[in-house]
Amino acid sequence: MTHAGSSKGFVGALKETLLAYFFDLGGLFAGFMVASQLGIFRLSPWAIALYPAIVSAKGVIGGLLSGRLSTALHLGTIYPRFSMNTKSFYKLIEALVVVTLATGVAMSTISLVFGHLFWGITVADFPAILSVVVATMAIGLSLSLLTIKVAFVAFKKGLDPDIVVYPIMSTTADIFITLCYIAVLNLFFFFDLGKWVIAIIGLTHLLLAFYIFSRNKREPEFIKTLKESLATLLFVAFIVNITGTILKGISDFVGDRKEIYTVYPALIDMVGDVGSVVGSTATTKLALGLLTPSFSSIRNHARNIFSAWAASIIMFVILAISALSIQGMLTLSAFSGLIPVLLIANVIAVAAIVLLSYGVAILTFKKGLDPDNFVIPIESSFADSAMSVALLAALLLIG
Repeated sequence: MTHAGSSKGFVGALKETLLAYFFDLGGLFAGFMVASQLGIFRLSPWAIALYPAIVSAKGVIGGLLSGRLSTALHLGTIYPRFSMNTKSFYKLIEALVVVTLATGVAMSTISLVFGHLFWGITVADFPAILSVVVATMAIGLSLSLLTIKVAFVAFKKGLDPDIVVYPIMSTTADIFITLCYIAVLNLFFFFDLGKWVIAIIGLTHLLLAFYIFSRNKREPEFIKTLKESLATLLFVAFIVNITGTILKGISDFVGDRKEIYTVYPALIDMVGDVGSVVGSTATTKLALGLLTPSFSSIRNHARNIFSAWAASIIMFVILAISALSIQGMLTLSAFSGLIPVLLIANVIAVAAIVLLSYGVAILTFKKGLDPDNFVIPIESSFADSAMSVALLAALLLIG
């Protein structure tokens, strides 16, 4: 099967991208849940600050999977089926289990530093943070099966998995991981046996990861995926904690403005999707020899970039209207107060993420690394921080 996106013009790419982005409307449900559960998020300083970190981390795991699957399906190194697939497919799944655990542990550890400096927490909070994060990530791992199914169906239907898989699944993941996090927080804070349930989930994931690693430690492909994925891990763990700190700042600034909390997960999701479309289509073009590995070749990727950006602007307007409607606040004055904030934030965040996604794709390809192990994990975590900074900057600018 040929590259599904190679023959499409700007309008065709815009339509396909916009179709994928429409799933980001689901992110409003995640935001609505956060807005309606503000009480539980305020039971501890780390509860609200860890939320975007967990959403970002899930995006990193999903991005790694969707990026690798998309390119492998185009190249024929993975078949669009669960049974009787290639060795590469099964090693990718096993690596994902180990990477998820490592991401959770690294993120929790770095959050201790940020928490001490900015959130007002102490070392005594670390066991709670670690158990909540690892348990949430472990439950969220089950969504990988759906990601794989979506990639296989999209490829069989002649759609470009580079364009449709990550946007669809990142939104689904946002909703699912938000539900998981709220459920784990409720278990932790309100149920006597809750802490034991959380500990058992975390321990099960730990034992499974150790078993997989011990069985695959001499498998070159497994170790390569692990090394290259873990190379981005510290960067990602650092960035997502910055995002959490910024959200805490936004939370302090906006108070109880529920429309901001409602739209927030969808916004960070949308900017991550722009980066994933730009980066993932670039990695596939590089692998197929359709793009030269130099930053100047970005002009040959302009159609994908501007269709992704144009679609995001359309969606930002739709998100503003939808968020206000959900909260029963849709008036002309409310819309005119929210939309400039969102559009200013869009310009700042999308410009940054396009340059980063393309740059990482080119740099890793030139270094002989697999760009799919880097592009979406880096851009998705950076996108969350970029959008959060851009949103805070726009809020301060508009007042």
